[in-house]
Amino acid sequence: MASYKHPCKYCGKLIARDSNFCPFCTQENPLGPMRCPICRYPLEDGAKICGHCGILLWSMCKSCGKETFLGDKCSNCGVPIVIVCPNPRCRTEQPPTGKKCIKCGKPLR
Repeated sequence: MASYKHPCKYCGKLIARDSNFCPFCTQENPLGPMRCPICRYPLEDGAKICGHCGILLWSMCKSCGKETFLGDKCSNCGVPIVIVCPNPRCRTEQPPTGKKCIKCGKPLR
């Protein structure tokens, strides 16, 4: 089965469709915000949840208070998006791209 390459949104060079970083310009998330941050499944514009893994794709930015796509940074203000582990003994800040805490392993949602 053929694996088609896609252009990096920063430098335009062709890269693998599941790339998390561009191997040429080194930018993170080179394929744009239209992939699931958990499973990298391609998303339709306006999708509310990922059709593959079921994660909710939109959240409120704690910095600007506006709704943003669940990516690396807020699409409105550019501040990194983080969530806090709900475990009172842990409270580790982390990217919202996992189902369990990266430190204690408790469920995040």
